[in-house]
Amino acid sequence: MAEDIIRKLPFSAIAEQSLLGSILIDPTSINQVADTVSSEDFYLEEHKQIYLAMHSLFMTNNQIDVVTLIDELVKKGVYSKSGGEDYIKIIAQTVPNSLNVKDYAKIVKDKSILRQLINMCDEVSDAAYSEQNEVSSVLEKAQNRLYAIAQGRESRNFRHIREVIHDVYAHLKQLVTDPASSQGTSTGFRSLDRVLAGMGNSDLVIVGARPGMGKTSFCLNIGTNVAKATGKAVAIFSLEMSAEQLVNRVISSEALIDSYALRTGELKPEHWDHIAQASSALSQCEILIDDTPGITVSAMKAKLQRVNNLGLVIIDYLQLMQSDKKIENRTQEVSDMSRALKIMAKELNVPVICCSQLSRTTEGRTNKRPMPSDLRESGSIEQDADVIIFLYRDEYYRNAEGDTVESDAEQNTAEVIIAKNRHGSTDTVKVGWTGRYTKFRDIVIEENMPR
Repeated sequence: MAEDIIRKLPFSAIAEQSLLGSILIDPTSINQVADTVSSEDFYLEEHKQIYLAMHSLFMTNNQIDVVTLIDELVKKGVYSKSGGEDYIKIIAQTVPNSLNVKDYAKIVKDKSILRQLINMCDEVSDAAYSEQNEVSSVLEKAQNRLYAIAQGRESRNFRHIREVIHDVYAHLKQLVTDPASSQGTSTGFRSLDRVLAGMGNSDLVIVGARPGMGKTSFCLNIGTNVAKATGKAVAIFSLEMSAEQLVNRVISSEALIDSYALRTGELKPEHWDHIAQASSALSQCEILIDDTPGITVSAMKAKLQRVNNLGLVIIDYLQLMQSDKKIENRTQEVSDMSRALKIMAKELNVPVICCSQLSRTTEGRTNKRPMPSDLRESGSIEQDADVIIFLYRDEYYRNAEGDTVESDAEQNTAEVIIAKNRHGSTDTVKVGWTGRYTKFRDIVIEENMPR
């Protein structure tokens, strides 16, 4: 009978012992499993403490053996001076060698994931039975927890600094052997990457500009650059333009064909070859477009969680999004969405670029270059963002006011103002801008482009 089944939390004492025994036999094998398991994956508290003690010895360059391990456990108060020796000896004799250490680690990890799933189901079940929360809230919580477990980022208890230091050491060693890995996701603009060192995973990047400055084109250029360079999926949420309009812009930028000609169909015979080449290259890129109007952050997250090999998210733009909550104050509503976007970036562990409108206050100043306070309905946008970038083209205002632009080069230049950079310095860099192609490029490259 199903009612007679006694349910026990999944764990394997022999796998946990074998994993610890393998490290005792071959201390260097801890490197093979450190990125797979943590102390919290052990079910038995004694095994958690033994694993932490091993980490401590390893990180301080002390030999891991029965004597040093027992001494470390005594210092931590896990064992008394007279206890523990017999059990450590048993662990050391559990396995003959460390050849299967990864297999033991996988078993320990799998059992840990099963326990996390059970805990998650219990919490969701309690929330459903209580009927105290909105159904959408319960569903979102269940989905987020399941995704976090699947991605190995389920919330845990505190991690001891010894374990984190081990991860930092491994990262530093990687930087020595592969310096390029120190960079975040490249924007494709060398001058901008020199300041940002690329976009970091979990970064929320806000791109602000007045209408007509090219913020959508700038973000599309970055998205195309990332998709081509990394082979990862780039997800674009277009709340203002249709997918077809968006792709028209991308083709204009990649094929170097006047965007007006693409809109009107006034194409020359040679244009079709350029369109075919650009379309072929773009078709090989994993660029995903969603043009659902008024989408919410939770709906975005639900879609993004189903995307494999996600590398970048682009949202155009923040003020057209809908909040998951009913808030009377629009500024507070936008602030709530910006916080949700930052949380989403952290959970997905990819950069999220979000366009934002600017208020009209820039128009009334002599120096019309934007600043963070110009972010429309800013609220906490400035606080939540890791990076804030503004686009500014002086010729835009000169043309609007009927002034003469001094040079052709000036017409083809845009300022990228890094107004906030949580990871480094702020600066202003110049990039090339070709309006008819809706394309931003490094100035060195832009100088060789046809006008």
